[in-house]
Amino acid sequence: MATKTISLKLEAYEKLRKARRYATESFSEVILRACWPEETITATEWLRRCHEAGPQLTEADLDRIDELKVAERPPEDKWKKR
Repeated sequence: MATKTISLKLEAYEKLRKARRYATESFSEVILRACWPEETITATEWLRRCHEAGPQLTEADLDRIDELKVAERPPEDKWKKR
């Protein structure tokens, strides 16, 4: 069986140690029976899903955002008066 040496933060080590069902259970066995709640996705996959879902903002929403951006003024310079 091939092995790999890894480094863990102490907190991660303690979590693995506490997750053992019996004293001689290896960390490999603990990890292999673990259930990972969600899979990560790439940015490409996220963008594909966004395109499939269609636009989330209406044209009216986008127009309002543009109006607010034009009307926005920079904050007052609090150091100018000194």
